[in-house]
Amino acid sequence: MQHDDPRPARARGSWLKKPFVRLLAAAWFVLRVLVVAWATLAIHFSTLPGAWLRTTSAFAFFVFAVWALWIRSSPRKLLAFAAAYLVVLVAWSTIEPSHDREWRPEVAVMPRVTIDGDRVHIAGVRNFDYRSRDDFTVRYEEREVSLSRMTGVDFFISYWAEGPIGHTFLSFLFEDAPPLSISIETRPEVGEGFAPVASLFKQFELIYLVGDEHDLVGLRASHRDEEVFLYHTRITPEFARRLFLIYADRINELHDRAEFYHLLSNSCTVNIIRYANAAGRIGRFSIKHLLNGLIDQYIYAAGVVDTSLPFEELRRLSRITAAAQAAEGDDDFSARIREGLPAIQEWED
Repeated sequence: MQHDDPRPARARGSWLKKPFVRLLAAAWFVLRVLVVAWATLAIHFSTLPGAWLRTTSAFAFFVFAVWALWIRSSPRKLLAFAAAYLVVLVAWSTIEPSHDREWRPEVAVMPRVTIDGDRVHIAGVRNFDYRSRDDFTVRYEEREVSLSRMTGVDFFISYWAEGPIGHTFLSFLFEDAPPLSISIETRPEVGEGFAPVASLFKQFELIYLVGDEHDLVGLRASHRDEEVFLYHTRITPEFARRLFLIYADRINELHDRAEFYHLLSNSCTVNIIRYANAAGRIGRFSIKHLLNGLIDQYIYAAGVVDTSLPFEELRRLSRITAAAQAAEGDDDFSARIREGLPAIQEWED
């Protein structure tokens, strides 16, 4: 026997709408928080003259936003906030990257690649001699390599602290020349250092450092106290050449026109994956592209590195920090840091 719901239809409908209303209210709250947080930080990291003015302006905007959106919320105050936010957005859009700044010597030279058939000429290859992280002999070189002599790519991860975040970069390998490392990094000015939040707000230009492994690897292992891991990849020479040519185009684009570094969209691992996709990789987005300290797990699962060993064993063998420290100043640095690494397995492209 069927029993009718004794509640009025309006009451039943109201009950059904409550979860939807709550969801909308939660979404509206989160949206306001994100908008206010972004605009406040954008003002704090803006080009307004003087740190005091930037901080004061950011605080004033934040107080006004809380007052207009929560404490005394009304359609008129919401409109006033929208106008203020539009001013911040327009001002933000006028901030442009530049090559004309007082750069730290480690990033003072933008590399340039010239390709003539099989021959590749690279200007601005960094090969500093370090006595400490801040005491070094500046040396930029020119190198020539042959595309036909390229044999593969090695993958590096370095960690400046424990956790799921690190720095990734590649070395392109050749039969008749030392490995050539390319590291996608921020380009800090004199007195600046890397700051993750600031990197989301047009605070750093982008540079593709091309350097000798003794510099780019040795600096991190011996003078920055970072843990460094080196993974042989199984990609073919043909794939490696396609990937290198994509890097070369990007290096030249940055040489001619500055870009901002962005932690989430224009950074080391994000761009490595992007260029691997352009070279022919097939794969989906993974949160490990952003939590790049876990990227070695990702490339292991994808079969890009040796999978004949359990991952933890491969990772243990791939830790080269001590080897890099022991090889500091050695002309055979690149060979010594690869001693004891698992052999490269062949892989069809």
